[in-house]
Amino acid sequence: MADAIITLKIMPESPEEDLEAINTNAKQIISEFGGEVGKENIEPVAFGLKAVILTYVADEKLGGTDELEEKIGNVAGVAGVEVTDVRRAIG
Repeated sequence: MADAIITLKIMPESPEEDLEAINTNAKQIISEFGGEVGKENIEPVAFGLKAVILTYVADEKLGGTDELEEKIGNVAGVAGVEVTDVRRAIG
């Protein structure tokens, strides 16, 4: 089987939320899920609101990301989580 490269967009509840805390908690949850974060960005959205963008690699045997999205969505200060890209890495 191959690895999947998955990009998540994590939206905070407000511009005042601590994005570093959200980022740290999300990376820990991804690690516990069996993924390895390779890239992380803070991306402006609108009106001072910024999103945390995390790209991670996981074995596609782990299946879908629904459970992971739900866990990250329960982190304090997170308004929503969206999978924005999924790619298959072979090699």
